[in-house]
Amino acid sequence: MVNTGEINGSSNFMDFLDEPIPDVGTYEDFHTIDWLREKSRDTDRHRKITSKSKESVWEFIKGLLDAWSGWIVMLLIGLLAGTLAGVIDLAVDWMTDLKEGICLNGFWYSHEQCCWTSDETTFDDRNKCPQWQKWSELMIDKSEGASAYILNYFLYTMWALTFAFLAVSLVRVFAPYACGSGIPEIKTILSGFIIRGYLGKWTLLIKTVTLVLVVSSGLSLGKEGPSVHVACCCGNLFSSLLSKYSKNEGKRREVLSAAAAVGVSVAFGAPIGGVLFSLEEVSYYFPLKTLWRSFFAALVAAFTLRSINPFGNSRLVLFYVEYHTPWYMAELFPFILLGVFGGLWGTLFIRCNIAWCRRRKTTSLGKYPVLEVIVVTAITAIIAYPNPYTRRSTSELISELFNDCGALESSQLCDYINDINMTRPVDDIPDRPAGPGVYTAMWQLALALVFKIIITIFTFGMKIPSGLFIPSIAVGAIAGRIVGVGVEQLAYHHHDWIIFRNWCRPGADCVTPGLYAMVGAAACLGGVTRMTVSLVVIMFELTGGLEYIVPLMAAAVTSKWVADAFGKEGIYEAHIHLNGYPFLDVKDEFTHRTLATDVMRPRRGEPPLSVLTQDNMTVEDVETLIKDTDYNGFPVVVSRDSERLIGFAQRRELIIAISKFGIYISRFSISLNFFCVFVSIY
Repeated sequence: MVNTGEINGSSNFMDFLDEPIPDVGTYEDFHTIDWLREKSRDTDRHRKITSKSKESVWEFIKGLLDAWSGWIVMLLIGLLAGTLAGVIDLAVDWMTDLKEGICLNGFWYSHEQCCWTSDETTFDDRNKCPQWQKWSELMIDKSEGASAYILNYFLYTMWALTFAFLAVSLVRVFAPYACGSGIPEIKTILSGFIIRGYLGKWTLLIKTVTLVLVVSSGLSLGKEGPSVHVACCCGNLFSSLLSKYSKNEGKRREVLSAAAAVGVSVAFGAPIGGVLFSLEEVSYYFPLKTLWRSFFAALVAAFTLRSINPFGNSRLVLFYVEYHTPWYMAELFPFILLGVFGGLWGTLFIRCNIAWCRRRKTTSLGKYPVLEVIVVTAITAIIAYPNPYTRRSTSELISELFNDCGALESSQLCDYINDINMTRPVDDIPDRPAGPGVYTAMWQLALALVFKIIITIFTFGMKIPSGLFIPSIAVGAIAGRIVGVGVEQLAYHHHDWIIFRNWCRPGADCVTPGLYAMVGAAACLGGVTRMTVSLVVIMFELTGGLEYIVPLMAAAVTSKWVADAFGKEGIYEAHIHLNGYPFLDVKDEFTHRTLATDVMRPRRGEPPLSVLTQDNMTVEDVETLIKDTDYNGFPVVVSRDSERLIGFAQRRELIIAISKFGIYISRFSISLNFFCVFVSIY
């Protein structure tokens, strides 16, 4: 039956087999990439480019462009992420002030910008100028009294509800993936999981716009976690322009790791902390070249943000501090106590927030995300407005809590009783007894602390962009400032006690309450996220307080120890497990005692394993196995008798190969009894 035509057909068939199978090597949504294959493909690509570069000058230039393409992508990511961060900061500043009033010189000016050029601002009323008017002054020409207060209260709440409603509506309609922090999903994606659309263009646009809206609404959330998501969207956007990254998921994740560092860099003004954050907290695969490129991208983003100067103080840091008193060894005890508080707060928050999010997922509450956001926003605005420390933006609150009380400070926290005969320099003001303003501020801060602790539990995880860094820092800063003022007054009134006698003499500047706020902030953030090294670096970059690394380290380590005593999971790992993402943390310790041989040979009565054999299965056998099972892949063994593992074949690629084989059958009249041979490529 064999004739010449059949021989020619067989030859054509073998040529057809040599053609690459389309779509093999790509991945379906919610599947995991093959790291070894991606690495092998990149090595082959690099080998081809190197060999071709010797053939001509043009090929050599193409090789140089390929080598520099990674740095060009890093440059573009830094420029775009830095620009977006500056725009977000400026927009949040304006829209937050819009809830309380408007600038007559231009509605696009924030309160601070409006009063910059005013000639009628006095030192005592530096935050007031005729160009800036509250809504009550504009509408009913009154700034004081019950009617003015009620009107301002009502408009503050309505603006907050408007911003929140717009944000949740945009997320719900245009980009459902734009909700949440984004860091749990980024960690899962960087570990090799595919979530199509999570880093898309629509997600980038909607998350940027809605992030401004939700932060301006006054909800207890921050923009730092979502900034990482935004930066990773930028990284995915630019990596898709080059086949080097768009066709290799492993290389793409190197870019995304660097983009995560950029996100923290622009969120906190902390480029070094951003690189360490990506290395310690987010990244799964972080080669040395990614470290250098992350540093370069974070540097470009920091320079871009600095050129925009959104804070108006010519500084990159968000909360610049300048303390004039060193810390003393005796203060390590309250610092460690703040670390204990941070660990307990982190444990409480994680357990309560996960319980609430689980309830949202398993009950009808999850069917009404818009209503939930509106209710939480209304409760937040109504409770926050009467307290001046919760009414203002969280960033402004943290900045005031971190500040040291100098002679020019007009804050209520600096209302101390001064000695009229004092002739000390302005930068060396001794400890003084607290005045009525300080005591008023203490109980207001205590109420703000309780409010922040409770409301943040219900806010984080709603269907809007929501970061956790700033709320955690605020909780710790409030607790730290209260403790700092307490230690300061204790040292002033009882300087003869043995714990104060050696380092706190009468008339000396002994205790800096702002330092306690900074240490408490680090402790609470560490308790929630379980960060250590990157946390300390971020905090001293965030504040400029390089001298106080040891207190920050003591609080961060204590916080982690206390929190780990109740559970090893940070908030991001807890949300990963809550959402059921397939994430294997390299820091996890597994106690399973099952051996591979225990499952490779099923017990009597159990079905046989669904495996592929190396060279004695027909196409029809493989097709039957796929139809009878729903597994995403199958182990390849030597034979049924010797089940020694030699590889793994994914379901999708088997289907694609069989589909192409169907073309062979129709074109060359091939039988389904054709044998399959599986060869390892590693």
